[in-house]
Amino acid sequence: MALSNTHEIAPAPSGLLQLKPNLPILSIINMAVGFFGLQIGFALQNANASRIFSTLGSNTDTLALYWLAGPVTGLIMQPIVGYLSDQTWTRFGRRRPYFLLGALLASFALIFMPNSPALWIAASSLWILDASLNISMEPFRAFVGDNLNTKQRTLGYAIQGFFIGAGGYVGSKLPEWATALGAANTADANIVPDSVKLAFLLGAAILFASVLYTVVTSKEYDPDTLHAFEAADNSALAHARRETPTVPPAAWFSSRGLIALFIGGGLLALVAFGSAEKQLAVFAVMVVVLGLLLVYNAWRLKGARAAGMIGSLMDDLATMPLLMKRLALVQFTSWFAFFTLWVYLNSAVTSHHFGTTDPTSEAFGVGSLAVNNIFAIYSLVAWGFSLLIPIGTRGIGLKPFYALSLLIGGFSFISIWLFPPSLFWLSAVGIGVVWACILTLPYALLADALPAGRMGTYMGIFNYFIVIPQLVVGTIMGSVLTGLLGGQTVLTLVIAGGVMMSGAVLLIFVPYEKPLDTISKAD
Repeated sequence: MALSNTHEIAPAPSGLLQLKPNLPILSIINMAVGFFGLQIGFALQNANASRIFSTLGSNTDTLALYWLAGPVTGLIMQPIVGYLSDQTWTRFGRRRPYFLLGALLASFALIFMPNSPALWIAASSLWILDASLNISMEPFRAFVGDNLNTKQRTLGYAIQGFFIGAGGYVGSKLPEWATALGAANTADANIVPDSVKLAFLLGAAILFASVLYTVVTSKEYDPDTLHAFEAADNSALAHARRETPTVPPAAWFSSRGLIALFIGGGLLALVAFGSAEKQLAVFAVMVVVLGLLLVYNAWRLKGARAAGMIGSLMDDLATMPLLMKRLALVQFTSWFAFFTLWVYLNSAVTSHHFGTTDPTSEAFGVGSLAVNNIFAIYSLVAWGFSLLIPIGTRGIGLKPFYALSLLIGGFSFISIWLFPPSLFWLSAVGIGVVWACILTLPYALLADALPAGRMGTYMGIFNYFIVIPQLVVGTIMGSVLTGLLGGQTVLTLVIAGGVMMSGAVLLIFVPYEKPLDTISKAD
């Protein structure tokens, strides 16, 4: 019953119900190779977008505004792509068509972004890049949940994390390697250096090739087979997955929709008539849109109209499993911290440790390479540490292991402020440990609680809590930086570290009990 590496799709089991079988390790590896390329795209973006924006004329306190392209795109794209991939079944599979489409678009965006002639075009390219990566990424998460049983899911997400770490390392080192090949690491004002342009070009080629490899070598269970496997699972979490959640009445949606409209409208008024920063308008508009969607769903329910995509997404948002709701708060703290790191690390290091904010200076170039090295080291550590996660979680449990990693990661963020550049490698090691864990453990915890038929949708909704903290950072951190931190960018990393540590406390309230080990030993 294992997934085949040939062109045969595994058939639905007949006769007695069977549990989802263990897959060969090669099949699990093939499923994850595409994430190597996707993470090269994310790494190039994370380590170099602020440098590109600064080169093209962005001020430090507005950097986060340009970075909002990513989270806004993710907020829109992730649940939609998850929903659509749940409904898709073609001769090429359920998730794989989305892998290939996203990879193709992301490759074009990577080529174009560092060659943008103006700041607004570079920001638009980031928007397209993030949308494209999201088209591939969310189906990849659901892909593991679809194909692996409870026993193998932690391993599956850990191998995915292994390739994410490898891709992050390669993507972070590409500008340095391009410099070593002779590409210039400095350029005239308003010109992106050739080292960055070459790095993005190479990254685009590797991204597409790695995703194509996964598409060609991996196969999927058809929906009937997935439902049959789920029906055979008698674990406690499986019973919970099969329970039909009760959708709240129309009044539930309308009351919350009106509250969201009131809050969003108030924030917009503060931007228009008060002293609030303009970037707050982006977050306000998102709140207003949420309010309108909730009110729409109330109207739909009152009229007993068909759900459609929007109605289904609103219903699923309202009926998230309790584990998912509480785990989402932990997810918020992790991604608040990492988005702050990605936006402000380059500025924090170059200004605090290298004493410059001039993108044309040699010190800025050296500091930027030091930042790339932090990204490279933490990605390299995550690469190796991912394979230790299944061992560690078997020893002390998923939740304690996850909490410990958040404490280590939080201190490592703060240490960038405290340590000299010669010790940045130590900070990067701790960041790599927590990066590996947040790429693996939330999804291992979550997948056990989700029904097979809505795996993609719920994975997309769960990633709201990757996107929302990014919106929060993008809309308020600029004001915090100038108003409370006196423009000392490095202190944003201290805030980020503290927020991450709070996630370890929130994990206490996540209700999770590992399902009974009733997995079939058949291959």
